[in-house]
Amino acid sequence: MSRSYVARTARRLSVVTAVVLAAAVGIAAPASAHVEVEAEGARALAENVTLDFTAESESPSAGITKLEVILPQGIVPADVTYKEGPKGWTFAATQRGYAVSGPAVAAGEGAAYAVTVRQLPDAKSLAFKTLQSYSDGRVDRWIELEEAEGDGHGHGNSAPVLALKAAAPGAVPVSPGPTAEPTTAAPSSTAPTAPADEAKPSASDSAAGKKDDGMSPALPVGIAVAVLALGGGGLWWFKRRGAAGA
Repeated sequence: MSRSYVARTARRLSVVTAVVLAAAVGIAAPASAHVEVEAEGARALAENVTLDFTAESESPSAGITKLEVILPQGIVPADVTYKEGPKGWTFAATQRGYAVSGPAVAAGEGAAYAVTVRQLPDAKSLAFKTLQSYSDGRVDRWIELEEAEGDGHGHGNSAPVLALKAAAPGAVPVSPGPTAEPTTAAPSSTAPTAPADEAKPSASDSAAGKKDDGMSPALPVGIAVAVLALGGGGLWWFKRRGAAGA
């Protein structure tokens, strides 16, 4: 066997090996989710469950600044509270879920945070679609519910999924959490309210109410005046008649 044949065979083997390795990497990359979620003892209808999220960096030159999560059906933003995360990061509820954000972590490093969910829904698994933002404006979208082909950057990326065990015996959905209600004025009574001047009795009404016979105080005064008038008239008539007879 000549040396040239051995050299050609070795080169061919090296090429085949490189192709096989490249194919293996290409197949494995789309299946590797770069945002993961875990929860100890996660099961349907479990209450006050802590979810731990880990987002791996896909950029060697920019740091992660924000992770926005779209909540699965059965969990609303009011059910989620922030537990911990990167230094300086804050939590904010959104219409679709929530977002944790803050100063960029070191380039190439992942970001981990934890939230507490009031109660997990009655389901077999939960998908938490995540948008991962970087300090240079790049956004990785881990939103695919099924494994898809792609380059792992912005499309074809699987959303982190949390598998749930069956609900514990006797577990039931809890009542909805308290929500803020708009402040409203107290409802008014349906019965009409009398005006102030009608509600209070007048002084004359009070005086009249003190008489048991219901007679107005002006009536006795009128009778006395009439008696005096008649008496005076009769006296004048007798005096005039005496004067005429004289």
